[in-house]
Amino acid sequence: MTDTRRHPRPGGARTGSAVITAVVGALLVTGCGRLPGIGGGSPEPVTVMTFAPENTDATNMPGMPAMAKAYERWANATGGIDGHRLRVITCNEGNTPAGASECARRAVDEGVDAVVGSYSQHGGAFMAPLEAAAIPFIGGYGLAEEEFTSYVSYPVNGGQAALLAGQGLQLAEACREVAIVRPDSAAGDRLPRLLGAGLAHGDHDAPADVLAPDNASDYTREARKARAAVGAETRTGIGTRAGNGDRPGCVTAALGERTETFVDSYRRLPDDGREIRFSSVTGSVGQSLINRTGGRDGPYEGAFVTGWYPGSDDSRWNLMKEVVGEHAFGDNRIDPTDSGVQTTWIAFSVLNSAIRAVDSDEITSRKLIRALDGGLAVSTGGLTPTLRWKYGDQEGIPGYPRAVNSSVTFHVVRDGRLTSQQRASARVSEVLAYTPR
Repeated sequence: MTDTRRHPRPGGARTGSAVITAVVGALLVTGCGRLPGIGGGSPEPVTVMTFAPENTDATNMPGMPAMAKAYERWANATGGIDGHRLRVITCNEGNTPAGASECARRAVDEGVDAVVGSYSQHGGAFMAPLEAAAIPFIGGYGLAEEEFTSYVSYPVNGGQAALLAGQGLQLAEACREVAIVRPDSAAGDRLPRLLGAGLAHGDHDAPADVLAPDNASDYTREARKARAAVGAETRTGIGTRAGNGDRPGCVTAALGERTETFVDSYRRLPDDGREIRFSSVTGSVGQSLINRTGGRDGPYEGAFVTGWYPGSDDSRWNLMKEVVGEHAFGDNRIDPTDSGVQTTWIAFSVLNSAIRAVDSDEITSRKLIRALDGGLAVSTGGLTPTLRWKYGDQEGIPGYPRAVNSSVTFHVVRDGRLTSQQRASARVSEVLAYTPR
């Protein structure tokens, strides 16, 4: 099928054949890249969109579009991507189906070549317009099921499903009883099953399920319920492998940015002398939250955290941090330790590789899809395993057919810092394969 969408082509005078021959010869001698203008004109711009919720009453991810704009400035300041100038459009998804649909329709109207590094739980609202226009959705946050089923989606992590299943593996080795505090919503209904699958894989009982509103200003009632469901009588060190009775109880909160509100409510409950550890997943707890709530003296000390990527102090994030430092212009929406910001960075790394693989003066959405479906292997500098979306590279997880990276990382807060546990990572594809839908 021919892609009829076109961007305006920059103008330019014709060059004499002798001059072209001389310049091409010089390029071949010096080893420079392809010459703009040879084989169809100067490389055309590449237009993409990044959308995420901002200024809402629930979870907000302003760092993702902000990171996309910083990447745009960096790419263009260094000659573009394979000679193509990058144009990034951002859209406030608003945490509503209508907002997600509006962003997707705007992407179609703007003729974008891809949607990159975006966040939404409303996959049914945004994916259909992208599918109809054959626009690839690269590196979503992994909240919506459609991100792992749509033929135009190219996930870079295992999403919320991998995090919760991985958290179950992490806590099965460390905790006595486990409770999960999660949103009282359709998306939240899946979380106890996923956590329970990981726990069961480690021969642990299912978690207690505590429902909570996702936009409350106080969670005292939910904190009491969670604490009533767990708690060992003896105080022990983090991650002890002693008998089950010697382990602490654990409370997992999966409330996004409202996790901080929950923990604040929890810490105000009277101390009953029981050893209870807090746990959560990336996106709900990060280094910046730990820092601003007291560090080693705060409520997150000793917490277990499951993530997708290496810790934020890992040297593999250095390039991203340099880009933020030089091209974000002090934009305080960008926190390099935030998983959304990190996901957007990785998603743009995929876009970068796909554009170079197309190797054409004109990049279109369909050309990007062909490159990604054709077995393009994307290295993210060790931040993820090598990513490929060809059929044989998909992990065969029922309900998640597009998943190609089910790796998770295990961290614990020690002395106010998120540090890797001894068992630093795991793949959860086997756990997810047997998780009830």
